[in-house]
Amino acid sequence: MYIHDINLSPLVVAQAGESYQSGANLNRWVEVLVDCPGSTGLFTYRLPAQLEIKPGDILSVPFGAQQLGAIAIRLLAQPNIDLPPEKIREVEDIVSVGFFPSAYWELLNRVAAYYYTPLIQVIRVALPPGLLGRSQRRIRLVKGGGAGGKGQGAGGSRYLLGSADPLAFLTPTARQVWELLQGQPTGDYSFVYLQQKVKSAYRGIRELLRFGLVESYLEPPRLTRPKLQKAVTLTGTIDQELTTRQREILEVLRRRGGELWQNELLQICNASSSILKTLTQKGYIVVEEREVLRTEQGPTLVGDGAKSLTTAQASALATIQTLDGFAQVLLHGVTGSGKTEVYLQAIAPLLNQGKSALVLVPEIGLTPQLTDRFRARFGNKVSVYHSALSDGERYDTWRQMLTGEPQVVIGTRSAVFAPLPNLGLIILDEEHDSSFKQDSPIPTYHARTVAQWRAELENCPLVLGSATPSLESWVSMQGAGGRGQGAGGEFITPHSSLLTPNSSHYLSLPERINSRPLPPVEIVDMRQELQQGNRSIFSRSLQEALQQLQERKQQGILFIHRRGHSTFVSCRSCGYVLECPHCDVSLAYHHTEEKAPELLRCHYCNYARSHPKFCPDCSSPYLKFFGSGTQRVTQELARQFPELRLIRFDSDTTRNKGSHRTLLTQFANGEADLLVGTQMLTKGLDLPQVTLVGVVAADGLLNLSDYRASERAFQTLTQVAGRAGRGEDPGRVIVQTYTTEHQVIAAVRSHDYQSFSQAELEQRQALNYPPYGRLILLRLSSLDPIQVQNTAQIIATTLNTEEEFEILGPAPASILRVANRYRWQILIKFDPDALPKLPDWEEVRSLCPSSVSLTIDVDPINIM
Repeated sequence: MYIHDINLSPLVVAQAGESYQSGANLNRWVEVLVDCPGSTGLFTYRLPAQLEIKPGDILSVPFGAQQLGAIAIRLLAQPNIDLPPEKIREVEDIVSVGFFPSAYWELLNRVAAYYYTPLIQVIRVALPPGLLGRSQRRIRLVKGGGAGGKGQGAGGSRYLLGSADPLAFLTPTARQVWELLQGQPTGDYSFVYLQQKVKSAYRGIRELLRFGLVESYLEPPRLTRPKLQKAVTLTGTIDQELTTRQREILEVLRRRGGELWQNELLQICNASSSILKTLTQKGYIVVEEREVLRTEQGPTLVGDGAKSLTTAQASALATIQTLDGFAQVLLHGVTGSGKTEVYLQAIAPLLNQGKSALVLVPEIGLTPQLTDRFRARFGNKVSVYHSALSDGERYDTWRQMLTGEPQVVIGTRSAVFAPLPNLGLIILDEEHDSSFKQDSPIPTYHARTVAQWRAELENCPLVLGSATPSLESWVSMQGAGGRGQGAGGEFITPHSSLLTPNSSHYLSLPERINSRPLPPVEIVDMRQELQQGNRSIFSRSLQEALQQLQERKQQGILFIHRRGHSTFVSCRSCGYVLECPHCDVSLAYHHTEEKAPELLRCHYCNYARSHPKFCPDCSSPYLKFFGSGTQRVTQELARQFPELRLIRFDSDTTRNKGSHRTLLTQFANGEADLLVGTQMLTKGLDLPQVTLVGVVAADGLLNLSDYRASERAFQTLTQVAGRAGRGEDPGRVIVQTYTTEHQVIAAVRSHDYQSFSQAELEQRQALNYPPYGRLILLRLSSLDPIQVQNTAQIIATTLNTEEEFEILGPAPASILRVANRYRWQILIKFDPDALPKLPDWEEVRSLCPSSVSLTIDVDPINIM
C-alpha cells in the first residue's frame, strides 16, 4: 500500500504554468514517485543547479542501473536525516513540465486512498501511454566542431588548436568514442550503446564534453515525441524567371492559401521533391517541419442547430443551467426521450463562457454515433479519448486538452481523468452501465464515483443520464448524504461530503419525443412453442415479424446473449463436453467461413482448437452443438429468410479500428434489414428506422449466480427494447423466454422501472447488499491450486478476528480456473454507516506469497 505518512492536503501543488519560487534556493532536494513495478514509496533526489523543478513535473531519474520516469511530488529544504548525503543521486532531467493542478492532484490521491492502490498506479491510469516511459541519454557530435580545429566548442576545444593532430591530446578511450561517433552518419549514439562498445566510455565522453566536441541530451520517451510533417509556405511573388512547371506549382500553392503539406502539394502537382528544393534555393518557398496532431478524424458532417424541446426537456435544461457550483443531477428519461439534446443544449453556453465539458459513455462502440451528433453541433471543439485510439492519438489528444481552450471531450471510463482546465460540466450517459467499473488491473475504480469527486473538486455539476438508473443512483437521490474519513486502513464513503439535500436533483423525461409511444413488449413462452411442435430457435411470432420486415422494407434488431456459434459442444453418446485446457469453461464453436475448419474457442483466454471428428472420451462421432450464439442465429436466419440482409454486431466483428462506425453506418444507410448482436446493441444506439426488436433467449441474463443479475437483466432488456419505434413508424418488441413468470420479465413487459426497483431494493435491504450495504471483494489467483486455497484460508482466518464486518468465504470463484490460474474469493460485507476500521491492507498483502496475486476490489460490480 502507498505509504501512510504522505498527506498532501497541506501542500500547495504548483498550478500548471506558474513560475517556480525556490524560497532563496533552499529546496535543493525533491521527493519523487518512480515508475517501477513493485516500487510504491517516495524516493529522494538532489536537484541539479540548472534545473527548476516543480511538483507535478515528469522527470528522468537514475534508479538502480536504469533511467526511469518519475513524478515530482514535493520539494525539500533538507533530505531525511536517515539518508547519507553521498547516497542521494541527482535528477537527470525534466521530461515534461508540470500539468497537475491542485484539484486534479487531490483527485488522484483520493482515488489512491479509496481504492487502496499505490499512487503511482493511479497516475499510470490517468496519464496517456508512454508519458512515463524510459528516457534515453544520448551523445552527439557538436555541429561545426571537428578534428581539424574548425569548431570552437564550449571553450575547452581551443586547447586542441595548436596541434597538427588535435586528437593526439585525447586519451585512447575518448578517441575510440570520437571515432565511433564520426563513423555514424548522424554522429549520434545512445550512452548505453557507447558503454557497450568502449570500455569505461563514460570517462572518454566526459573528456569530449569538456573539450566541447560532443554534447549530451535527453531523448524523451518515444510516444511523447510530436509527429512532424513538412509544410510548404509561399514567400515570393511569381515572376517570369521561373519555368512553366515551377509557376504551375506556385500557382497551386497560391490558390490554396499559400500553405500546404509537402506530400499533399507533390500529390496534387504530380511532382518530385527536387523541384521544391530548387524553388527553396531561389527563395520562392520555405519548407519547414511542423507538428501534426494525431487525433481521431471523423467524417465531414453537415452542421446541426439546436432542436425545439418538449416541456419536460425544457424544464430539465432550465434546472441544469441554473446550477452554480457542484450538484448531482439524475436525468431519468425513458428510451428515446431526448436526453442527448438536453446534454447538447446544456453544453453550448458553457463553451461560449470559455469552459469545457466532459461526456463519458460506457462503450467505445457507442462513441462514433454520439461523437457525430456533438461534432455536427460544435465542430472541431469535440475530441474523443479512449483506449481504442493509437498511443500517439491518445497522447496528442491529451496534450490538446491541456491548452485550456473550451472543448468537449467524449470518452469511456478512463476519460474521467482527462486533464481539462475550466471544467464546467460532467455528464455520464447510460450511467447504470457496468462498463464504467474497472475490475482489473488496479485501481478498480468506478467512473461514476470518480466523476462525483471530480465534480466536487472542480465545483461543477454532474449529470447522470439513464432510462434505467443504477439502484445506487436511485437511492442516493432519495436520501443524499454520507460522511468520510481518511486514508490508510480507514474507509471513505463514495459520497464522502458530496451530497446534501440541496445539491441533488431528480429530473424526469417520462415521454418520448413527439409523444411517440413506448413499444409494446410481447412475451413468448418457449415451453409452449416446443409443446406445439416448433423446434426452431425463433418463435412463430418472431418468424412472422421477420417475414413482415422484408415485405414492409423496415429494419429490425435481434439481441443474443452470447457471441460465437454455439455455447458448447457435447458428445451425444457419453455426455462429454469439450472444455478449455486452461480454464474451467466449455469451448464455444465459432464458424469462420464456408468449408473452413470448424473452430472451438475459449471466451476467457482465447485458446482455440479445431473441432474433433470423434469424442476425445469415448471416440463416438456423434458430437453436437448446443446453445445459440450470434453466428448460429445468423446462419439460421440465412437458412429461413434468405432474402433478409444481415449485419452481425459483436466483439468478433468489431475488432478492427473504425469497424463500429462502419457497421452502424451501413445499417443506418439501409444496406441491411437486420442487425444481429450482443450487449453492444443495448448501449444507447439511436436508429430511428428500427421497428422490430427481438430477444432470442432472455434466460441467459436471468439465471446467473450474482445478486445483481436481476438488475442487469432488467436494464439490458429495457434498453434493447428501447431501440424500437424511435422513428415515425411504431415499434414492436418480442422477448422469448422459458421463465415468463420471472419478476424481471413482468417489469420489462410494462416498462415499469418503479415497481422493479422497489421489489429489488426490498431484497437488497433484507440481505444488506448494495446500495444499503457495502462490499469489498478480495480476488486471489495463482498457478498453484493448493497454495491459493491455503492463502485464501489464512487471510479469511486473519480477517475473522474483527467483529465490525461480515466475512463471506473463502470460496472458489464461479469459474475456478482461467488461463491456468486458480481463483479464490473473499467477500467483506459491512454497513456503510458504521464505517468500520478495515484491515491494514499491507498486512493482508504480506500474507500472500509471491506466487499468489491479490486484488482488492472496492464496491465490486462483478462477483462471478
